[in-house]
Amino acid sequence: MTKALINKIIDYSVVDGPGNRTVIFFQGCNLNCHYCHNPETINKCNNCGLCVETCPTHALKLINGIVTYDQQLCCNCDTCLKTCQNNSSPKTSLMDEKEILEHILGNLPFIRGITLSGGECTLNAEFIKKLFALTKKLNLTNLLDSNGTYDFQNDPTILNDCDGVMLDIKAFDPIDHEKITDHHNEMIINNAVFLAKIAKLTEIRTVIIPDHIDNINTVTKISQLLKPYQKTNRIKYKLIKYRPFGVRACYQIYKQPDEKLMNQLAKIAKENGFEDITII
Repeated sequence: MTKALINKIIDYSVVDGPGNRTVIFFQGCNLNCHYCHNPETINKCNNCGLCVETCPTHALKLINGIVTYDQQLCCNCDTCLKTCQNNSSPKTSLMDEKEILEHILGNLPFIRGITLSGGECTLNAEFIKKLFALTKKLNLTNLLDSNGTYDFQNDPTILNDCDGVMLDIKAFDPIDHEKITDHHNEMIINNAVFLAKIAKLTEIRTVIIPDHIDNINTVTKISQLLKPYQKTNRIKYKLIKYRPFGVRACYQIYKQPDEKLMNQLAKIAKENGFEDITII
């Protein structure tokens, strides 16, 4: 039985794909996005024990060198997350696909599908394949919310029971991308084209950060790149305003975009063939 480390499960969400969806957040990410508003999902717990010392309800204990978590004692004050120096969380659960399926069954018939997010969900590729095969039998739609670093072309079987991928493209220029994520973007751009060609690209997401990266270049190049596939695969473009909430203190230095810039970027995407554009 394959197991994966799960950060949390949101039973009902209307912002993570079409309809009402259950969203499963995996722990662990291979990017270090400076504006990440869930930095506690980046790394796995290193069992240092600092959070145990600060937990006000004693929901955390260090047993045989391992941090353990008692959900019933937790008051969700997030003191542990503020204490952690590892961009991690002790409030995770190691679950197999059948345990997650049992959780999902409790949300039927009120959901249209599930969305796997993170962290970066595709770091658990074999787990995803097994879970999607089970949820597809329930006539649920399966979506991936991914940073695009997984080689979908080399392993298209991960898409067998997947109805679509919501792809984050942080920046088009490689230097800009590395500046804000500490990672290159060649695979991400290649994936955008590959997924569009096989009608599996449902949405592109870009966080807009003024005066730090070239947002106009990013939206222009992405929309031009995907323009040929819009007729057969209507791709949504979600333009997301940078906000400091939840961002690590050392990165709360960026300027928030104004409506003028957001509307300018939406206009560029529309001129390049995108019809479904959302500013949030």
